[in-house]
Amino acid sequence: MRIVLLGAPGSGKGTQAARLVEHYQVVQVSTGDLLRAAVAAGTELGIKAKAAMDEGQLVSDDIVLGMIRERLAQPDTERGFILDGFPRNIAQAEALDEMLADLGRPLQMSILLDVPLEDLMQRLTGRMTCSECGAVFNRYTHPPKTEGVCDKCGGELVQRGDDNEDTVRRRLEVFQEQTAPLVEYYDRDGRLARVDGQRDIEQIAADFREILDPIAPGKS
Repeated sequence: MRIVLLGAPGSGKGTQAARLVEHYQVVQVSTGDLLRAAVAAGTELGIKAKAAMDEGQLVSDDIVLGMIRERLAQPDTERGFILDGFPRNIAQAEALDEMLADLGRPLQMSILLDVPLEDLMQRLTGRMTCSECGAVFNRYTHPPKTEGVCDKCGGELVQRGDDNEDTVRRRLEVFQEQTAPLVEYYDRDGRLARVDGQRDIEQIAADFREILDPIAPGKS
């Protein structure tokens, strides 16, 4: 099973990715995690990535692809992988397809967890996290029993500084600008599936399984 997972901040992509990893026993390959690990380990690619970041530049696609290639060479990816955070544009998608073809492990599917902009706005601007235990609440959709107080441990609930309305709206608009061409790219050759992300977590998970069971490990 070799898929790319697409989803905006607040879409629930992380929750569903964790479920897919557990259900299918495949590996989630997060480019953010790969970058942090490579920089911390001081690998050749990590040193190059750190140099770019220290200069305030984006890490080049070549470096990120190199890290993905190295990760996919590890034996725990043999059952399959879920790519998260890459690609973000058409050039990256084309380069990824070329690299995976070279490895003999072409991408089978891209899945978009689809949530309307205004719903995402509400999820993100209403998000509050417990400063003690990390529990997450939402003032609109999952409020605590007592305002500002965690139901689980009584800790203080805080909002991330970048979860203000202006910042959130811009982040979501940028994501949608980047994602729209990707959706078209994967849809052209039948490698795109959409999942409605506005429903219950279990319903969403069931949709993912229906899409992925035919290409699950042992069936492809």
